[in-house]
Amino acid sequence: MSSSSSILFNESIPGNKKKIIVLGSGPNRIGQGIEFDYCCTHGLMAIKECGYEAIMVNCNPETVSTDFDIADKLYFEPVYWEHLWEIIEHEQPYGVIVQLGGQTALKLAKKLHEKGIRIIGTSFDDMDIAEDRGRFSDMLKDLGIPYPKYGTAYTTDEAIEVAKEVGYPVLVRPSYVLGGQRMRIVINDEELEKGVISLLKHLPNNKILIDHFLDRCQEAEVDAICDGEEVHIMGIMEHIEPAGIHSGDSHALLPCFNLGPLVIEEMADIARKIALKLNVRGLINIQYAIKDGKVYVIEANPRASRTTPFIAKAYGIPYLNVATKVMLGEKKLKDFKLEKKLEGYAVKEPVFSFNKFPNVNKELGPEMKSTGEAIRFIKDLRDPWFRQLYKERSMHLSK
Repeated sequence: MSSSSSILFNESIPGNKKKIIVLGSGPNRIGQGIEFDYCCTHGLMAIKECGYEAIMVNCNPETVSTDFDIADKLYFEPVYWEHLWEIIEHEQPYGVIVQLGGQTALKLAKKLHEKGIRIIGTSFDDMDIAEDRGRFSDMLKDLGIPYPKYGTAYTTDEAIEVAKEVGYPVLVRPSYVLGGQRMRIVINDEELEKGVISLLKHLPNNKILIDHFLDRCQEAEVDAICDGEEVHIMGIMEHIEPAGIHSGDSHALLPCFNLGPLVIEEMADIARKIALKLNVRGLINIQYAIKDGKVYVIEANPRASRTTPFIAKAYGIPYLNVATKVMLGEKKLKDFKLEKKLEGYAVKEPVFSFNKFPNVNKELGPEMKSTGEAIRFIKDLRDPWFRQLYKERSMHLSK
């Protein structure tokens, strides 16, 4: 072999334009799928419209965001820190967007912050408040916003003490995970002990979150955009499935169909308070439980959610384009005309692949099992498909 044939050639030549890196969600899998590819694709388009060089980092060949003509430059690499840091050192970007690639991208925000890399949009510390159950609950308490009783633990003994304090049933979950991984609802000490042992076996040293589970309640969620001054409520969706089913596995109706106007307005008001308190620049998703007319906040995700594309398509508004320009500081919400148009209702319909995995437990719960989602439009609530679906879910709830 000649010496010239062993020389490594780098075909990625950095340009002179300001560069923005968008982190994707990696391979499609349960808990994280094509919805975030939609977000990344529209985000890249908005970045180019604002005059920046758009750089995509993702490793899924079956997505639009990795098509050759979407970004100015594509790094087809795993969304891991080691790979990302080498790209950052080479490209020297103006900043990195972590909001569009779901939990996978968001988890890299801490490393970026520690290295002094600009995070476009909401800061790492503000995102971390929403991710850290203790800090988030303290913030809700200061704002006077109701939330289920909770506690944290690192051992089975600590978990049992917390459960006695908050009261059974409890929702047990690890922190900083994707798609409700290893999340479960338990009703006594024995079930709790088994759940915690299993959790720590697969996720050692993980902080365990224990929340009082609000049984037999309605669930809903809000997606919003905040520019630091104003908050635009993109949509308020009501879940059809009973409490305890992961939001990714739930059918959701846009707009709400069974919640009163006071409850809907309270959810919108809470979303505004949380978004402004967290200094959100860009997207946020907030999930609620409604019991006996009282609205409780379950969690907040300061990023694009699985329902952001659903709302954008339902209302025919390019929300990801808007949100990205807000993140970049190029536009304020007042610069956009966001007129919603929807005749009837849009239904977010989860897609399952149980036929591919015949031995998998098909029972739905707090751990996500769907592999995607579809959108269905209905004229009104008398639609036969919807009536049958609602009847089935109501029967399940009454058991």
